[in-house]
Amino acid sequence: MQRHERLLIELRRCGAVRVSDLARDLGVSELTIRRDITALAARNLCHRVHGGATLPSRPSPSPDKPARKTAFTIGMVVPSLDFYWPPIVAGARAAGAALGVNVQLRGSSYDPEEDRRQIGRLVDAGQVQGLLLAPSLDGEDAGRMLDWISRLPVPTILVERQPRRWTSAPRQIEWVRTDHALGLEIAVHHLHEQGHRRIGLQLSGGSPTSMYLLEGWQRACADLGIPGDAVNTGWKRLTALIVHSDPQAIVIARNAADQGIRVPDDLAIVSYDDEVAHLADPPLTAIRPPKNHVGRLAVELMVSRLLDGDKRPVQGVLVAPDLVVRQSSLARRIRV
Repeated sequence: MQRHERLLIELRRCGAVRVSDLARDLGVSELTIRRDITALAARNLCHRVHGGATLPSRPSPSPDKPARKTAFTIGMVVPSLDFYWPPIVAGARAAGAALGVNVQLRGSSYDPEEDRRQIGRLVDAGQVQGLLLAPSLDGEDAGRMLDWISRLPVPTILVERQPRRWTSAPRQIEWVRTDHALGLEIAVHHLHEQGHRRIGLQLSGGSPTSMYLLEGWQRACADLGIPGDAVNTGWKRLTALIVHSDPQAIVIARNAADQGIRVPDDLAIVSYDDEVAHLADPPLTAIRPPKNHVGRLAVELMVSRLLDGDKRPVQGVLVAPDLVVRQSSLARRIRV
């Protein structure tokens, strides 16, 4: 079937595909793409994940090519198996497939005790040589969690998390995450270039990303000499608003329209995440974290650590997000 061939071509090219992207590109329903993925997964040609598919972690060997021996098994514990995390998991699985690494995935929550349980089960099983972790690091328990992680018997890398400072723990913890502060700066500068000077920021409560977004907001406002006090103050008396995340941005755009506020003529909106921003009316400009690449880098960094041991210096990696410009932020003079 032509769709199956197209899906496999995209998988081999990118390592992962998203249902929504394929449905849009191929002009079919998302249900049709999900059925295609199910059929290919039954033949072990892909691995189903929430929202898409990745290359299989253990591809079926061809008759003339022996199966590649798995070099390492890496455990991966993430706080959620939907929304933000599937592209990261997909990137990790794609890198694992390319490097002969098996990735054992576990879903946790944003609860430190549940994090410890899931991590402990992987370690106690004695089958993983390294761990990719995204623990909850909020509140007073953050220091204790990081100290506990640093004492685990296998190397660990934080994914979309970062220790706040150097510690005297037995082993410094490596990390890979999106440079969210830079993403927010990019958004502010984009709106400033569109002529906006009264810009606001709407943060999601309880999100570990919020502190980085606030940092970028304060830096960008200081650099541009514009007021930086419009944080979580609503959108009235503003001409532009940056919203974390897509669902909240869509709600704000709808509420504004209900009150006769036109987007983007009266209020420009930029969303942070770009999961469903394209589905809004009008489609929302968004900052897109490089989730797939973060997952790939985490596996590659872990393989490097396992191969080189303590000879390699400890690394922390920041990955820049992208600005995806759509109708919701373009000034009238350049809007198409």
